[in-house]
Amino acid sequence: MRLWIGALCLSLPLVASCTEHRVDTSSDERMKVSIAQVRESLANDRRVEFDEALKVLIASNVNMRHMFATALAGEPTQQVAAGNIIDGVKSSISGKTGAEVIAYANEVRREREERAKEQAFAEIKELQAKKVAADKAKTELANFVVLRSRFYKQQQRYGGDKPIIELSVRNDTSHPVSRAYFQGILASPNRAVPWLKETFNYKISGGLEPGEEATWSLAPNQFGDWGRVNAPADAVLTVTVIRIDGADEKALFSSDDFRERDAERLDLLLKQYGEPPQSPTTSQSASTNR
Repeated sequence: MRLWIGALCLSLPLVASCTEHRVDTSSDERMKVSIAQVRESLANDRRVEFDEALKVLIASNVNMRHMFATALAGEPTQQVAAGNIIDGVKSSISGKTGAEVIAYANEVRREREERAKEQAFAEIKELQAKKVAADKAKTELANFVVLRSRFYKQQQRYGGDKPIIELSVRNDTSHPVSRAYFQGILASPNRAVPWLKETFNYKISGGLEPGEEATWSLAPNQFGDWGRVNAPADAVLTVTVIRIDGADEKALFSSDDFRERDAERLDLLLKQYGEPPQSPTTSQSASTNR
């Protein structure tokens, strides 16, 4: 009988090994020894895959949110968290051959990548919706017209120079406006980098009704960025309206919800993951419209 089994093992070398090593997690020492044996049993080009597979399985058992929480609770709790990670890794590799460990890690990696893709697509859709809303708001905000803008510093008898922003605006929207928000860029001709790029806002006493014009002299904080900027005489102030509030002091239109960092993030995600797939509802609606 033993001779027959031995002959069978020799006759099927490509199907399975009768002495194929498996990970033994019955104790920490056995696990350490058996992992080394499993690794040594693999061909040289698969050992790197095996090492990477173990890293993947360790990482998949790390809950960063839980780790951060337990880090604040003291060392004993951290030890419990580390023990949970080890237990999770043990259960995922127990009784597996090297090839099975690699295959399982590849499956875990694919699932992780799929979850990351789903999360990325959700974020892309959210950012795209914000961009659409911001672009629509910019169209509406163009009707709150900045007719003239100027920045200078007014000498004072005592203390430093006082920064002044002069603005003339006209409300061509169909809404009364109680407060306006602006982005100001102070720059010199033929210079790529502006002296200052800063936001400011003004609460309009009595509001500004549709069709009305107003001129304001605003005095930003003398000790803030407007007070500290040291721009030359040729510097020009360009002002863009980024939000207006209605009579109820709530935002009518705002382009500030989609900022430069949002645009950069959206561009990065689109380059990495591409456009999200259309939902069946969206596709069906588009087909029906045609």
